[in-house]
Order: sequence, then structure tokens, then C-alpha cells
Amino acid sequence: MKVALNATALLTPLTGIGQYTYQLAKGLQTISGLELDLFYGSGWSKELRDRPVHNIAVYKTLFKRFTPNAYGVNRFLQQKRFTRGVLSNKAEVYHEPNILAFKFNGPSVITVHDLSWIRFPETHPVERVRAMNTYFEPGLRRAALILTDSEFVKREIMDVFGVKAERIKPVLLGVESLFYPRTIEDTRSVLKRHNLEHGRYLLAVGTLEPRKNLQVALRAYMQLPQQIRKDFPLVLVGMNGWRTSALELQIAPLVSAGEVRQIGYLPREELAMVTAGALTLIYPSIYEGFGLPPLEAMACGVPVIASEVSSLPEVVGDTGLLINPHDDDAVAQAILRLVDDQNFRQHLSQKALARSAEFTWDKCVKQTIDVYRQALNDQCNTVL
Repeated sequence: MKVALNATALLTPLTGIGQYTYQLAKGLQTISGLELDLFYGSGWSKELRDRPVHNIAVYKTLFKRFTPNAYGVNRFLQQKRFTRGVLSNKAEVYHEPNILAFKFNGPSVITVHDLSWIRFPETHPVERVRAMNTYFEPGLRRAALILTDSEFVKREIMDVFGVKAERIKPVLLGVESLFYPRTIEDTRSVLKRHNLEHGRYLLAVGTLEPRKNLQVALRAYMQLPQQIRKDFPLVLVGMNGWRTSALELQIAPLVSAGEVRQIGYLPREELAMVTAGALTLIYPSIYEGFGLPPLEAMACGVPVIASEVSSLPEVVGDTGLLINPHDDDAVAQAILRLVDDQNFRQHLSQKALARSAEFTWDKCVKQTIDVYRQALNDQCNTVL
């Protein structure tokens, strides 16, 4: 089976979709009888990139600034390169893991991670919403089959676009082997670089953008007694995203007081150590198609405080504290409970470890290949 996979998400520092694309491609390359070709926007390769392009954010910014209709121009050029490549590589099935599918003369599979730009357009840049509204639905309609990260997103697609249930296949994501419980000695050197102490800080992971709802985590944190804020700083890990000016104003005085540590994007190995050393992960996102950071924390035995909305209950289950993402008081009370009750924390930790073991990338890869085969078989049956 010859598979074409759009790997442009690997050109930038990896967030959720990038991690999904990387882990999927890595797994597909190990499958006997499957030939994988990766599209990187400017060309094709069989090599899986594990590092982003240096200064790509600068190049993107300059391209947008000096090119009218930059997204449309880039899309047009990429479509031409994509079409040439799939013809040359004789691709039998095309998988789009990054939502916006190219045109392909054959069975295509698209992964839809969420419909956040439809449900919460105000949390995205205007140009992104415009592009999604232009290119998403045509690719969705062309797809032979649709993958989602959760049952929640399957229901969303059925509700918004009226797609039949049998065309949508939920395939849950996995957790990397990097994420597992660590001792104080294991994490010491990494945490020392960030002036952190194992088990003595609260953690929030995610790109700084409105949908992640970090302003609620910050307001809840500010409600905590001063001594707790002194003893347990709130650590923010993630790239700067968009529409962050109000959030930055909220963070600034807490950073000055030493109560919030903003350490930016971390390499995966370092992120695993920082995650494993946390007392809890706070994840009050208002909308998620899956949510890898909670799963990664669970695999480290770190209890999670997460929103009770969208897909997050599917991931966290009863292994953490599910809260209303708009209720500052509820988040603050959840933090206090985990800080104060070591036995309860340990109880959740054991449950989280057991549940996280159910989510593997091997399972994700195998189920994805089954979808490829079904897409190919459906095409053959249609031709016959």
C-alpha cells in the first residue's frame, strides 16, 4: 500500500497536531508492506523530520506581510507540488492529518481534530477562520473516510455537517514512552535549570491562546492563600500564540512576584521531566478534540484538573478533577484539594497511570491503517 501523508505540521515546533503527525508517521514507517511518502510543502521525502525548520515563524511572517492573499497563494503553490508528487509516487491513498485536505484523484482520509474555529471563532485569528471556512468543507466532502481523535468530535461533525456516522472513525491518540513517573533524582537536573522543585509547583501546558482558557487558571491561582502561591508557583509551558495581549497583562505582575514562571516551549524530553515533577496539571480549556497534555500528565502519575466539557472527560475519566472551565472558584478549590490531600492525590495518581496505559500510539497506527484499507476497498467495490 502506497500512502501519501501531509507532513507540513512537522516544519514548525510540534504542538498537538504536529505530535499526532509525527507519531503516526513514525509508526507507519515500521509497517511491512506500507510505503510512506511525506509531503513537506515545498517537496516530498521518505525521511521523517524530527526538528522544525529554523526561523520558520520569521519566514511565515514576512511572507504574509509582503504577499497579498498569502494563504491562498501558498495553498495554490502547495497544491501544484502535492499533485505532481502523488502522481510521481503513485500514491494509492492520501491521508491529511492537518484538517485542510488537498485535492487528490483517489481515496483520501482526513483527520478532523476539532471544530473550534466554528464553535469558538473568536478564539482564532481572523485569517485562520477565513481559510478554514474556505478549504475545510470541500476536503471533508471529498474524503472517503474521516478520522477523529474522539467520539466527541465525531458527534460534532455529524451535528454541524450532517455527515453519516459510518463515514467517521474515532481513533484515540496515544502517549509517548517518554512520559512515565519519575523520581526526584530523575528530574533534578532539568528542574534545577528552571528553579523548580519536584512536587512543589503547579503546571499548565499549551500554546498561549484564548481557547486554552489560561486566564481562568490564573484567576483561580490568585485566589489561593499567599503562602501556597509562594510554596507552589504556577508554571506555564508553551509557545506564544495569538490574541495574548490581555493574558500577558494578567501574567506580568504574577511573574514579577515570582508566583508564575513562564518558561515557553520545551523539547519533548524536557517537557516529560517538567510534567513528571508537577503536583498537578491544570487544563481548563473551553474546547478540545482530545487533549494530549492531560494524557501525558496521567502517564506520569500526575493528577489532572481539567474541564468537564468537549472531549476531555473521554481522556481523563474519573482519574482527575473535572471542573466547569468558567468557574474560577471551582478551579481554586480543586487546586487546594490536591495541595492539601496527599492520600487523595496518590489515589488519583494510581488511577491515572492505569487509564493512560489504554492509550498507545501502536493502537492508533494499527486502527489508522485499517481505515486506509477500508478506504481502498470501498473504492474498489465502487469501481466494480
